[in-house]
Amino acid sequence: MDEHKETNGERALKETIRRIRPMDDEAARLARSHSDSLTKPPGSLGKLEDAAAKLAGITGELWPDLSKRAVIVMAGDHGVCEEGVSAFPQAVTPQMVHNFLNGGAAVNVLARQAGAEVVCVDIGVASELSHERLISRKAVWGTRNMAKEPAMTREEAVSAVLTGIEVAQEQLQRGVRVFATGEMGIGNTTASAAIVSVLAGLPVRETAGRGTGIDDKALSHKINVVERAIALNKPDPEDPIDVLAKVGGAEIAGLAGVILGAASNRCPVVIDGYISSAAALIAMRLCEHAREYMLASHLSQERGHALLLQKLGLSPLLQLDMRLGEGTGAVLAFHLLDASIRLMQEMATFDSAGVSKS
Repeated sequence: MDEHKETNGERALKETIRRIRPMDDEAARLARSHSDSLTKPPGSLGKLEDAAAKLAGITGELWPDLSKRAVIVMAGDHGVCEEGVSAFPQAVTPQMVHNFLNGGAAVNVLARQAGAEVVCVDIGVASELSHERLISRKAVWGTRNMAKEPAMTREEAVSAVLTGIEVAQEQLQRGVRVFATGEMGIGNTTASAAIVSVLAGLPVRETAGRGTGIDDKALSHKINVVERAIALNKPDPEDPIDVLAKVGGAEIAGLAGVILGAASNRCPVVIDGYISSAAALIAMRLCEHAREYMLASHLSQERGHALLLQKLGLSPLLQLDMRLGEGTGAVLAFHLLDASIRLMQEMATFDSAGVSKS
């Protein structure tokens, strides 16, 4: 960001980033030590032990109370849908937003099971939406077609990131202590593929997948569209805001903001699938320490997700062959976080159980 061109929005974003501190390594070490004292071989609970240590490091508490939880579902439309990159029409985005708000989507069902609230945010839907439970914070009325021009202006992209930060702050004030990321936006796997290709330096054929279920011919066309968009807009891989503006989406920017807002308050964020992970990559490139506050929920079937998680340095808790989005995988992972903390709290130690270590 050039200082002489820096806007008030970018200054506010930098202020949030400055508040993000490294994880508490001592708390994580104490959690590991406690885990090793429990009646089991060291490390035998695998990723559950890893999660418990990471949650301790994030929060600074040996077994944090994560009972107040929310999945933030950001919704936005994509102008690139004009290019025929999705199996579904753009009209599905607002229809699904109403489905979320009425409690009928998959994420609503799984959130109820996990004791999580679904918080739905209109950050960029290309139509007017109104509902008592909708958080209406439009940064754009749908992005522009990135195959013909930049998807957003830099100011719009920054505004969308700041909106995500604000939503996280509002939920924190309501007592939320752990977040899941979710999204809705027809065409958003196309934007995610472009973001990942630019920031991770990967060819589009490795980052663009079938999304909502397109066939081989449509996939080849989608790859071509993403390649054209990158060639036309020339997003700067050293500037994540530039990448967001030129080939991204408002909901992806908003989720990056949610991650940054949670991290700046030492709260864990459970990352969902491919689109959420693209947002996580943006957040990490804006602030390296933000990665320490992320937990990967699952490995999506979407092409490129495994490579993206490697770039993020995250190992998924689940592999269920899911590719729905919405935050479904992230909400399922809440159960595993609960299990990791309960094991820490309730298992007997070798000493308390009178069990010999050798």
